Amino acid sequence: MSAIRLLVLGAVRQHGRAHGYQVRNDLEYWGAHEWSNAKPGSIYHALKQMAKQGLLHAHEIAPSTAGGPPRTEYEITAEGTEEFRSLLRESLVAYDQKMDIQSAAIGFIVDLARDEAVELLKERIRRIEEWRAAVTEHYVPEDGPEQLGHIGEIMNLWVHRADSDAAWTRGLIERIEGGAYTFAGEGEPFVGVLTEGEENPYATGERHPEDARNQV
Repeated sequence: MSAIRLLVLGAVRQHGRAHGYQVRNDLEYWGAHEWSNAKPGSIYHALKQMAKQGLLHAHEIAPSTAGGPPRTEYEITAEGTEEFRSLLRESLVAYDQKMDIQSAAIGFIVDLARDEAVELLKERIRRIEEWRAAVTEHYVPEDGPEQLGHIGEIMNLWVHRADSDAAWTRGLIERIEGGAYTFAGEGEPFVGVLTEGEENPYATGERHPEDARNQV
């Protein structure tokens, strides 16, 4: 699974309809270019590919009076919404994924109902514990990593990360069950996107050939 699909679909969905540069700007505002593969080229490529796949609908917008090429705005389709929710759910429960996928999923967790989010996070813990049980059949953390030579530090790292992930997830469940955040169906959600014309303090300033076609 690639985090870029979830990030781009989620960003477009939050706006309802967004041009490519707007999606790029949002992802840079979230810092996704630092912790994922959400680079300008990857974002524009993902938008075009998912439009071809029917997950997004591409609207060709006439150029402004100042001239320039026609601009493209994207809108998520019913199939795209289904794909977004599927990716989101799987990203929340899957432990054998990279941190960028988990981070992207947490960024959109409030798009789910509160009860469902909790159940998915509990399933994540179950999978972590299942993975840990399989690993510790051959490696006993209490005996220390030295039992396997310096290679034992690899196992030590994996188990430590699994334990940390499980502890963090339990804390998140506790906060959610305690009423933190606004989930789907509960009212006006927190919107972590920039308003039109608002300056992005975290923009990279990196130029890309597709910028001109995707800016408003």
